[in-house]
Amino acid sequence: MPLADFCCCRSNLGYADGQEREEAAITRPDVLKAETALKQPRARGAVSVVGRRRGDATVVGDLRQQGSLKLLFPRSDADAMTAVLLNTAGGVTGGDRFETRIEAEAGGHLVATTQAAERAYRAQAGETGRLRTRIEVAPGARVDWLPQETIVYDGAALDRHLRVNMAADAVLLLVEPVIFGRAAMGETVTDLRLRDRIDVRRDGLPVFADRTRLTGNARDLMRRGAVGAGAGAMASLVYAAPDAARFVAPAREIVQHRGGVSLVRDGVLFARVLAKDGFALRRTLLPLIASMSVTPLPRTWIL
Repeated sequence: MPLADFCCCRSNLGYADGQEREEAAITRPDVLKAETALKQPRARGAVSVVGRRRGDATVVGDLRQQGSLKLLFPRSDADAMTAVLLNTAGGVTGGDRFETRIEAEAGGHLVATTQAAERAYRAQAGETGRLRTRIEVAPGARVDWLPQETIVYDGAALDRHLRVNMAADAVLLLVEPVIFGRAAMGETVTDLRLRDRIDVRRDGLPVFADRTRLTGNARDLMRRGAVGAGAGAMASLVYAAPDAARFVAPAREIVQHRGGVSLVRDGVLFARVLAKDGFALRRTLLPLIASMSVTPLPRTWIL
């Protein structure tokens, strides 16, 4: 068998050591080029936690962790249980897959946040990072989904879907902030594929749905008046509870001209906040979250 044909066969099986790899590259440079074009290893992670009422406090009722997603549970004097999500992969890029499930059983109160801002990095052509989050809120329970900002970098490709199923008397407070590059570092995002979806069901019936899709030059898209009016950061906030209507006026007072607040239906408040950068976004978002919270903001937000 000619040496060239032998090297080609070896490329299908993988190289046993670096020497054979080097020899193949010298004899057949196209072999090494084809190998490096293969998809790189990607991160996988999944977590699931159940908050269970025990006496006056909520405790861990069930916990599962897999791959590069972990949960930490800092001690707290509050009745609510705080769960801090940690991505040991250091961010999200094309091909990554992460799944999170949060459940508060009857009467429980679970506050979920992240250790730091998530980062969506440049993705290879044809690959997309996928994040799936599912939240279950039982009768008389409450979940506060308060992740810190997701920073999307130039070339990022991200597909997120957040689904919530809640009882009629349950309470949900959720926030999803996004920053388009770090303004202080002079970063701009001119190549982006972002698909973001939020779905909330109450007693099995859909009560809220939000869709965001930005494809192409995010900087130019966000400059459009009907899209972002020049904003470099934005956040979506949903408060679903029987008493949602009473928070509309205070929320509008906080947001003012930096976004909008609406009671989209009975028991569902929605706010969209726009800002020039992440720092300005927090100046509006933190008091807005605090106005609807019954516990202090997670310490990871204020450290």
